[in-house]
Amino acid sequence: MPQAFINRIATANPSHDVHDAFLRFGRLMLSGDSRRVGLFNRMADRSGIAHRYSFLRPGVSDSAVDAEGFYQLGSFPDTAARMRKFETCAPSLAVKAVEKLLEDEDRSRITHLIVTSCTGFSAPGLDLAVVERCRLPSSIERVMVGFMGCYAAINALKLARHIVRSEPSARVLTVNLELCTLHLQETIKMEELLSFLLFSDGCAAALVSTDQKGVAIESFHAALIPDTSKLIRWHVRQQGFDMVLSGGVPSAIRAALVASRDAIFGGANDVELWAGPPGGRSVLDAVEQAFALPSSALSTSRSVLNDYGNMSSGTVMFVLDRVMRGDGAGGRRGCAMSFGPGLVAETMMFHLAA
Repeated sequence: MPQAFINRIATANPSHDVHDAFLRFGRLMLSGDSRRVGLFNRMADRSGIAHRYSFLRPGVSDSAVDAEGFYQLGSFPDTAARMRKFETCAPSLAVKAVEKLLEDEDRSRITHLIVTSCTGFSAPGLDLAVVERCRLPSSIERVMVGFMGCYAAINALKLARHIVRSEPSARVLTVNLELCTLHLQETIKMEELLSFLLFSDGCAAALVSTDQKGVAIESFHAALIPDTSKLIRWHVRQQGFDMVLSGGVPSAIRAALVASRDAIFGGANDVELWAGPPGGRSVLDAVEQAFALPSSALSTSRSVLNDYGNMSSGTVMFVLDRVMRGDGAGGRRGCAMSFGPGLVAETMMFHLAA
């Protein structure tokens, strides 16, 4: 049976670095309680994040969080306003990543398009915008993967692998786009503020085919963790999408990975490359502890977390991109993984093409 390869990956982000502006917003929400401000500052210092990007220009004042006043204090936008912003901003970011990916590609050969997103929806949607603006064949087969959170990219790669193994001439374009900063909430709850501390906007595009270059996809494994459905929740509400990210996530992940180790690795003990999930510093710590990894093993994942924060479905692809661009001999084996609502751990074994 033909083997599927991730031939290359391209990434894109909006131009505005909003991390420092968000820290000012968090302190503003907690003002008047020096103890809680101190705790927020300590958690921010320990987050492992230095930069996060948004389509909104930063600027915290007494009345607005961003320069254009989308987030007006005391009157944050409703879901309809947030979706209108998604419809305006998401297509250009997707096109930016896809154009970078397909710069030297014969676009007439692209047969399938898979788009993942959990931060905005419209119809006609991102898939058709990409087809039109990037001049892809009108006959292209399209799939939308929605509301799966951080592990959606792994599921998109599963679909792409099925396609190219059943149709060896297929060339599958995957696009993972999230505008996470679209769902900021005005809150004084510490757990919610610390969740918002993680997330940012970004897009990754990848080409999957049977061409033997890039990363060879070996296998996938999904582990649904029992009794964890309340740890990560993502619901559409009147004031945007409401996320709950429990502090119990890292320990649940650590236990699940320990229990699933053999199923994930298939008995292999030669994993050298890691595309861990930069869902947060504590999540990477949990992976490191579960597999007893040296501190250097997840350095690429930690560098993506530092440089971009958590971009939900696109994040693991940003890590894989850096792994593929690194200096490494063909044949080296690796493991990529992401976690999301369920709680589910989605993993992919791979090796660098010769």
